[in-house]
Amino acid sequence: MEFTRRQFLGATASAALVAGTMGRGTVFGANERIRVACVGIHGRGGSHIDGFSDLPDSEVVALCDVDAHVLEERAAELEKKTGKKPKRFRDMRDLMADKDIDAVSFATPNHWHSLGSVWACQAGKDVYVEKPLSHEVWEGRQLVAAAEKFNRVVMHGTQRRSERDWARAIQRLQEGVIGDIYMARALCFKNRDSIGTGEPKEPPAHLDWPLWQGPAKEEPYCDLYVHYNWHWFWNYGNGDLGNQGVHQMDVAIWGMNKGLPVRIASMGGRFGYTDQGETANTQICTFAYADGTMLVFEVRGRATNDEAGARIGNLFYGSNGYMVDGKFFDKNNKEIPDEKGPGEDITVGGNHYASFIRAVRSRKPEDNPAPARVGHIASAHCHLGNIAYRLGATLTFDPASEQFTGPDAAKANPLLKREYREGFEVPQLA
Repeated sequence: MEFTRRQFLGATASAALVAGTMGRGTVFGANERIRVACVGIHGRGGSHIDGFSDLPDSEVVALCDVDAHVLEERAAELEKKTGKKPKRFRDMRDLMADKDIDAVSFATPNHWHSLGSVWACQAGKDVYVEKPLSHEVWEGRQLVAAAEKFNRVVMHGTQRRSERDWARAIQRLQEGVIGDIYMARALCFKNRDSIGTGEPKEPPAHLDWPLWQGPAKEEPYCDLYVHYNWHWFWNYGNGDLGNQGVHQMDVAIWGMNKGLPVRIASMGGRFGYTDQGETANTQICTFAYADGTMLVFEVRGRATNDEAGARIGNLFYGSNGYMVDGKFFDKNNKEIPDEKGPGEDITVGGNHYASFIRAVRSRKPEDNPAPARVGHIASAHCHLGNIAYRLGATLTFDPASEQFTGPDAAKANPLLKREYREGFEVPQLA
């Protein structure tokens, strides 16, 4: 099969085509399957393919990846599994023009999340997007606006929002089981080894390197980036704070029922080895809110103990006790049982993909457990923590304008938005 794709230099024309292209509508029959395209299918994207193809009311009809080898391999696997040959795309803009696709899931590197999702909204397609929602704070706000402007379901890949046990734990927190919550801690203790060093080289023939970079600053190819370690470079990723940590950040914000902070501080570094990675493997962030409550986030990337049994998890502290990963304790460290039990399954069997499909079908906001607005707040916390870390400063922030204030604002505000490559600009919608 010959791939449908546009040349990189035709980006402006492609973007014009995407704008205003609408899908087949939003009313689905009871027996009609939602047709999903998966974009970015090497690692996490494989889970998207399995997740949507395993559901009775959705099917994966198209795949997209800038790596031809990955694309062919995943397409062959899906055809063997389903008996149907999926459409294949190298350039996601060609996919957006296909009116037979209802929804798009994104598991690309972080720097593509917002732009790809905005394009999908413009094309009349609903969106499931991996965490973090954005690579920078500003573009996350534009995706929230896109979901609203184009009346699209946009769901963030923070799966705990679809887990019954966590939904019940958050409900108990907000019922006041441990009193007034004054602080939360979120933990990301994940031992990661050195990535070593690399040198600029010619990209492999099967990888469209300019398209892989997309909206990011143009750089020479280095094999350290592809296909996972881009997480540890500021141009493409957000460190473990924005990788694994955004899940726990989301739970902390959910439990405290918070928006954006008014003050942020962070320190850390890359300890235990010397390699080419840029992001911190050890990091502490503190966030203060207008009401005086606090969130403390800690990343540990080398060998470490846990915290009361939690390693990748959440702790909440209240006036009458505390909570560790869903277990509640009073001031005397005695566990507080849940008299109501686990409660109802508020999603679809705890399946985040199924929750998304239900929301696409129903068009009801209450059926989307992780809408773009919620994903933006969690992701923005990660970005704000990283900005404070990179500047080595305690920063003040205005949640309403989503701008830094105070003496370091001139250095911090430019880090809220990147300079996009021509043809790959995130449109200003908010």
